[in-house]
Amino acid sequence: MATETITRLVDDLDGGVADRTVTFTWDGKSYRIDLSKKNISGFEKAIKPYVAAARTARPASSGSRRRGRSAAGKSTNLQAVREWARDNGYAVADRGRVAASIVDAYHAASN
Repeated sequence: MATETITRLVDDLDGGVADRTVTFTWDGKSYRIDLSKKNISGFEKAIKPYVAAARTARPASSGSRRRGRSAAGKSTNLQAVREWARDNGYAVADRGRVAASIVDAYHAASN
């Protein structure tokens, strides 16, 4: 026996068929809304003058930093950095933050 599952995107404003999900941020909160082409057009028309007058901004900080990232934003295996640093005369602790200068030196040596 076969089963068919159909997923339909429903417009959150009028209950009709939605064409896509629109994501936006307002006052520090991110939102998603499923809209038809008609309602997307209305949304864009309403927000366009505000976007045109606005400045772009970086996303708000969540108060925590990502672990294992260097200043260059590369994904870093901190255990490998610590081993490399010790082998190359740097003093590093077994746990905790690794100085950005050490992580950057590790990446420079790896390239």
